[in-house]
Amino acid sequence: MITIFTTPSCSSCRKAKKWLDDHKVQYIEKNLFNQPITEADIDQMLENAENGFEDIISTRSKIFKEQSLDVEDMRISELKQFIIDNPSVLKRPIMIEGDKLQVGYNDEEIRVFIPKRLRELIMCTNCENGEHCDYQSALKRYFEEIKSQQTHTH
Repeated sequence: MITIFTTPSCSSCRKAKKWLDDHKVQYIEKNLFNQPITEADIDQMLENAENGFEDIISTRSKIFKEQSLDVEDMRISELKQFIIDNPSVLKRPIMIEGDKLQVGYNDEEIRVFIPKRLRELIMCTNCENGEHCDYQSALKRYFEEIKSQQTHTH
């Protein structure tokens, strides 16, 4: 399941949630202002971030500038605690699922969160309809498969 870290006033967060909703992708939303971020959350982000803290922290944020902080001068434990105390320093949205991480909203990159089987149907991989597939047909077939699986498991 995807976890998406958001804030209410973030337009990129709203775009990402709309995209996930439009594509019927389930997610858990963590509003950074209402639900405290944990060290485990930060660890999961860092495990998947190619450039570590640089990928998830907005050094242009107001609090970062006010305190004249330099990420390079801080220990990892200090940075984690700083994020916990000041979650607004995180870039947003941050979406995580397994080893997949996306920071910010990008129309193309967010597609990594489409379930594999649906991607196969959209790309007409192993598809009975061959070249005649379209997105709506692929979606319909995908949800029919899910419904059929749920019927067989209950």
